[in-house]
Order: sequence, then C-alpha cells, then structure tokens
Amino acid sequence: MNKNIKVVIPAYNEEASIGKVISEIPAIVSEIIVVNNNSTDATAKVAEDAGATVLSENRKGYGYACLKGLEYIAAQTSKPDIVVFLDGDYSDYPSELTEIVAPIIEEDVDLVIGSRVKRFREKGSMTFPQRFGNGLATFLMKLLFNAKFTDLGPFRAIKYEKLLALEMQDKTYGWTVEMQLKALKQKLTYVEIPVHYKNRIGVSKVSGTLKGAVFAGVKILTWIFKYSFK
Repeated sequence: MNKNIKVVIPAYNEEASIGKVISEIPAIVSEIIVVNNNSTDATAKVAEDAGATVLSENRKGYGYACLKGLEYIAAQTSKPDIVVFLDGDYSDYPSELTEIVAPIIEEDVDLVIGSRVKRFREKGSMTFPQRFGNGLATFLMKLLFNAKFTDLGPFRAIKYEKLLALEMQDKTYGWTVEMQLKALKQKLTYVEIPVHYKNRIGVSKVSGTLKGAVFAGVKILTWIFKYSFK
C-alpha cells in the first residue's frame, strides 16, 4: 500500500549541506519541505534549486521551524499519512528514510525514532553534551514513565494523524523530547531503528556552543519534569 510521505527539514545556514540532504532522500517521498529558519546564507536558494518546497520562518528555533512546516501541511487539501523530520546538516543518512518509515507501513507503529547507536556513529559526530543529554533524558524517561527510548534523535517518522493529536508546542530545543513524552502519555506505539550518524557539515547551532548546550539541557529537563507531575 502506497503512503503519502512528507519530509520536514528545519534549516539554518545549511547552504553547504542542504542540497546533499535533499538529493539523497528516497523517491517514495511526495514532498520535501525545507523551512528556512532565518538563514543569512543561500540555504533557501540551494534548497529550492534542489527541488524542495521552501518556507520561511524568521523566528529562530527548531520548534518554530517544525511548526511552520506543519502549518503548511495543514493548509493542503491532500494530507500525508506519514511525516518525517530530518536535520539539514547531513549528519544523518537520508537514504535510511525507507527503514525509518517501514515499521509504520508494515507494522502499523505510530512513531519511529532513528537511534544514533554507538556502533553506527562516526567518531566525533556526537559531542559530549549531546551524549550526556541523551543519556540523562532517556534514563529519566525510563525511570519516570517506563519508556524504552535510548535517544532523542531528530531523524524520526510519525503518523500524521497521531502527530496532530500530540498538539506540539515547543518552539526551540525541546521539540524532540516533547514529542516522545506526549507519545508516552497518549500510549502511542513506538520503536527505535538504529541509524548511521556522521560528522555534520558546519558547526552545530545547539551542541556546538556552550549556550546552546545549556539551553537545550534545561529545556529537555523542563519537559520531562513537567510531564512527571501530570
């Protein structure tokens, strides 16, 4: 059974990588949506030239960009069955999208997280703040919610109708953990698929700076403790 799959890619100053990401996304995808998040370089032009639908979101923040993509999808007449989120920095392998969506198509799973397992990670591709933050967040989710997540990986797929029901809100660094916490609360079915992960092109806007790492950590912990008392 063919599924309508759309990909949302938040992108901030990714002119060197976004074309590579788009070119390697499998043909099963019906539309690639790049949300240009107030870039100061040629991200938007490169993405458009590569065949993507390009949206603009001038409010900087990963969540803002994702929400802009969902706003665009909601306004379309034909809604997707599955929405995939993918970073624009070329750290993931876009070709693995077929593996990410397979559990939804073949097993009716609601949410699939691409887990950046150690054996498939290129050396240096995940910084210490990333590894520590992921470990702490997934440990707390296991402790508080009996979750089986091992990663907050941004490469993920979810049924569109389930995504709408989550009523996503986070505007910045907490987007991924918010989705996973709400999935747990709403008892969505989920699995993790091991994915390969390489050194990104350019410098990370989150883990590449002390400010970004601290803000991301605070946001993640805030979401977890907020939901632990609900």
